[in-house]
Amino acid sequence: MSKNVHPRTNDFGQPVGEVVPAWSGSKFPTGELLEGRLCRLEQLDVGQHGDELADAFALDAEGQLWTYMGVGPFTTKAALKDWVATASRGRDPLFYAVVEKASAKAVGIASYMRIAPEAGSIEVGTIAYSPLLQRTSLATEAMFLMMAHAFETLGYRRYEWKCDSLNAASRKAAERYGFSYEGIFRQALVYKGRNRDTAWFSILDREWPAIKGAYVTWLDPENFDLNGQQKQKLADLISYERQVCQKASGQDRL
Repeated sequence: MSKNVHPRTNDFGQPVGEVVPAWSGSKFPTGELLEGRLCRLEQLDVGQHGDELADAFALDAEGQLWTYMGVGPFTTKAALKDWVATASRGRDPLFYAVVEKASAKAVGIASYMRIAPEAGSIEVGTIAYSPLLQRTSLATEAMFLMMAHAFETLGYRRYEWKCDSLNAASRKAAERYGFSYEGIFRQALVYKGRNRDTAWFSILDREWPAIKGAYVTWLDPENFDLNGQQKQKLADLISYERQVCQKASGQDRL
């Protein structure tokens, strides 16, 4: 049986949002080292990461990973390093290099962007994974580390993912990582001389405990066989943990 949920109202009888107790804003990220079992995220630095990233991205010989990015493809190593040098100086976006622990080399980048501490909202974006990082466990761990840092250390309420609505791979990744689809912003951008309708996704702080539990289970070495194949899918674990949390809070009866 469904249960009607009535919004709060003010003295004029107008519906208003729920109170956010003692809200004073989130912290602005400062590029702290984020370390996991398989990878670590280091604040992007051209001297430290430029050559390694150029070599890693060069493995994408056709440059297709840049199709839906606002930058690239880079035709020379110098061009890629020039962009890394510029990107590494910014605070928003704040870029990280994804460093594989096994090789101690940078194999991709990701950033915090559209950082709004006063609203408690932050986006993960400009995610460029070289062929060395794509479809690996450490790629997933990198996203987990950034989420955990945003929610648990910096205190954000909303974690966003946005992409070109035509970028099927990015949309699929967002859903696998636990983001909820929110809709399309039509004609949101013009980039590389073409229109972009932007698909919006998010994770909220109240959803994080369930999603975190799924990541911890999925990333556990016991979840992989001797050939490195996953035993349980991340999406299935997220769905299960959400159901458990909903039952515990009674939301399944609403």
